[in-house]
Amino acid sequence: MANIRFQALQAVLTRSIPEVKIPSPKISDFFAANVFDKKKMKEYLSTEAFQGIVNSIEKGEPIPRDLAEQVASAMRSWAMGKGATHYTHWFQPLTGTTAEKHDAFFEPTPDGGAIEKFSGDALAQQEPDASSFPSGGIRNTFEARGYTAWDPSSPAFIMARTLCIPTVFVSYTGEALDYKVPLLKALSALDKAAVDVCHYFDKSIEKVNASLGIEQEYFLVDIALFNARPDLYLTGRTLFGHMSAKNQQLEDHYFGSIPERVYAFMQDMETEALLLGIPLKTRHNEVAPSQFECAPIYEEINLAIDHNQLLMDLMDRIAKRHNFKVLLHEKPYAGINGSGKHNNWSMITNTGKNLLSPGKTPKNNLMFLAFFVNTIKAVYEHADLLRASIASVNNDHRLGANEAPPAIISIFLGTQLSDVLDEIETSRISKKIKDDALLWQGIPKIPQILKDNTDRNRTSPFAFTGNKFELRAVGSSQNSASPMTILNLIVADQLRKFKYDVDKLIKKGEKKDVALLIMIKKYIKESKNIRFEGNGYSEEWEKEAAIRGLPNIKTTPKALDAFLSDKTSLLFAETGVFTEREAHARHEILLESFYKKLQIEARVIGELGINIILPAAIDYQTKLVENVKGLKSIGLSEDTYKAQLDIINKIAEHINHIKEDIEAMVDERKKANKIEDSRDKAIEYDEKVKPFFQAIRYHADKLEQLVDDSLWPLPKFRELLFIK
Repeated sequence: MANIRFQALQAVLTRSIPEVKIPSPKISDFFAANVFDKKKMKEYLSTEAFQGIVNSIEKGEPIPRDLAEQVASAMRSWAMGKGATHYTHWFQPLTGTTAEKHDAFFEPTPDGGAIEKFSGDALAQQEPDASSFPSGGIRNTFEARGYTAWDPSSPAFIMARTLCIPTVFVSYTGEALDYKVPLLKALSALDKAAVDVCHYFDKSIEKVNASLGIEQEYFLVDIALFNARPDLYLTGRTLFGHMSAKNQQLEDHYFGSIPERVYAFMQDMETEALLLGIPLKTRHNEVAPSQFECAPIYEEINLAIDHNQLLMDLMDRIAKRHNFKVLLHEKPYAGINGSGKHNNWSMITNTGKNLLSPGKTPKNNLMFLAFFVNTIKAVYEHADLLRASIASVNNDHRLGANEAPPAIISIFLGTQLSDVLDEIETSRISKKIKDDALLWQGIPKIPQILKDNTDRNRTSPFAFTGNKFELRAVGSSQNSASPMTILNLIVADQLRKFKYDVDKLIKKGEKKDVALLIMIKKYIKESKNIRFEGNGYSEEWEKEAAIRGLPNIKTTPKALDAFLSDKTSLLFAETGVFTEREAHARHEILLESFYKKLQIEARVIGELGINIILPAAIDYQTKLVENVKGLKSIGLSEDTYKAQLDIINKIAEHINHIKEDIEAMVDERKKANKIEDSRDKAIEYDEKVKPFFQAIRYHADKLEQLVDDSLWPLPKFRELLFIK
């Protein structure tokens, strides 16, 4: 086994850098070339059909089947012209990844010939097997039927000679079995609620879209080294490994020169992404060795999430061309920074106004304050649910560590805006309106807030960064649809309540602007406890958060309780984003995913410990014993081989601990496996099985420091982390 490590290292040393072909020096020449976007629709569709698609995208109008027939014919012609031979409904099941089943355009004819065919029915709806995807009990194993249905708001694209059609995925009985259906419902709820509030200020606003920019962090490792690490291969993270003497402590990797091999990968990946209409803008080295980041320009949120899911798949495909493996696990290496994806969120009107960007006039500032304060209030009221939306076994390794926001949901605003809200809270509202301008006693006009008006707080899970909020707690491998569904949903619900409260005051005789400010002031006071400007990593903040009554739920099984709380059930019922059955199903699926991943890790730890690590240690120990015997046989005193004896004893001690801990871990795993209730089983795995992981790792890592390097079977951190 030891030879595999050195064979892998030898393979790394002989790597060549593949040539990357870029279609044109100008990105604008080839951007979205493989996307059936509006420009291509206009070229391939009749005016009537094109307008029908536009109405569906912009107004949510259903597409008639006869129109779908025209679109399907146009899509097929375009796709075949690009070399496509198959089509697939591309969807996002609750596995967290994407799914696709390919069908050929080819169909035989009665005369023994063949034609290329793609019907409107095939475009609009397909029937993949729903029984093998997670359903949380919605579908029995023997009930296979499920449906995918075309989502016209996300354009079709070509990848690997296949026309990919973004779709939703629902069960035979109509429940959502994917991430897209609830997201679209939440976005619709936000649109309606936000437009209603916008009409206090501007009657011309007809639509509000949530926008999103997702910064994606990831690690790269040579594929040969990856394949020589069964723990990386099977779990996505290193379950063993002593920290390299040099890691990120010099902070020299962050924004440093991009290694040549990585640069070639980035160019290749970006080119493919740009062809697929993913507007990648930024690339750089991250803090940890072999960690990198890419980020796109902001897009409408449904498309942004589709693009991020596609990007993760694309990164993995392209990495193989360059003999790399992309690691998207939130914490692939213990002791150094993990990875997340920062979700930069805002709301944009059809008139082009960013509702989280204040203007220069008091009226516009009041509009900004309405949306700004309602967002804060929404997160305050449902902090536990937002925490649940980013909960996973992978993210539990990262949340609260010194490179990630804590499990406590708080909001950072910066000094300027915090001062503004404090002044509004403590100042008296004048009810004299002159020239349609508010007289706020003691409150200066809010200046236009520039993107760099305040420092950033990387310890905050939810930070305002000039004209948007940044949710920093999302895991790097996670589908952003989950937290974005919850964020848009809770803001929609809060805006709806805000309008109800303001309208009630207006009916009582208050002037509109006064009514708005009264409610804004009330919400500022009610949600003040969630605002925090300090160091979210500190122990002092944890104590202060407890005094403020903020939830601090550190592990996934208990965080997920928020999905089924009375408050959440009422929220889901009133908005219709999740039925009670769907909410329970997702809770069950997330719990199952949690304990199954720990179950896999426990089994891998047991196998590697017994079959790989202990044999290597025993082999070296045997060599030392033979050495001692030889020295003793020639009459040397014990003092001569005291060091060898000391190492032999230390190795024996660590071997015994590993064997005993693995046996105890297996016993606890067997007990946990007998538990029927998913929540109880997840908690048992978290509290009784998982603690053995670190104990076993400690002794294995000590052995790594003791055993002859030539005998150690697993690639070490210094080899994994520094790209050659």
